[in-house]
Amino acid sequence: MVHYWAKVYDRGRQCGIEGGRISKLTLKENGKVIYNYDRGLDVPPQSEAAEMALEILMYEYN
Repeated sequence: MVHYWAKVYDRGRQCGIEGGRISKLTLKENGKVIYNYDRGLDVPPQSEAAEMALEILMYEYN
């Protein structure tokens, strides 16, 4: 199971993922960070689960 924490704005931002509304996003699996974006990419997707969660969250919030 992937857990996430996100900071999402009402409108897209220059610092958001792909210029979108998500400016911060952390994904964790079993307590390990598998993706992190904090106004810039810090940790790219580390697994297929991270890629899937990122796609879902981008669709939902960005």
